[in-house]
Amino acid sequence: MSSEIKVILKEIGLPKDTVRRAAIVCYESEINIVSYAKKGQIVLHADDRSVEIEAKDEGTGIPDIELAMKEGYSTATAQVREMGFGAGMGLSNMKRYADDFFISSEVGVGTYVKMVVFNLDLKLHPDHPQWVETYT
Repeated sequence: MSSEIKVILKEIGLPKDTVRRAAIVCYESEINIVSYAKKGQIVLHADDRSVEIEAKDEGTGIPDIELAMKEGYSTATAQVREMGFGAGMGLSNMKRYADDFFISSEVGVGTYVKMVVFNLDLKLHPDHPQWVETYT
């Protein structure tokens, strides 16, 4: 999915840094869905100003989001770790590379993460008139 998103974002002409950061947050979302969920979905919304990635899964959920956000904290199984994943960097990387980050989770139900990566070449931020018109 992250590879496909990377191609789409390049095709619409977003800058390399925006594409790279969006691909990272998408990749980390994919790994978490595969590692912890029964099923999941990633949805992309993109235009020349920003990339929004929403990841929703049905799985174990996260009992302590604050703890899970700490670098190095992981609940990965031995099987996931044997495959080279589960280092406890996924959520913190999502937050680090996204300009806007939201997470909610319910134990036994699943997790929802929304990440927005802005096209920083446009220098848009919430005070900019285009932002208000586009995202209210």
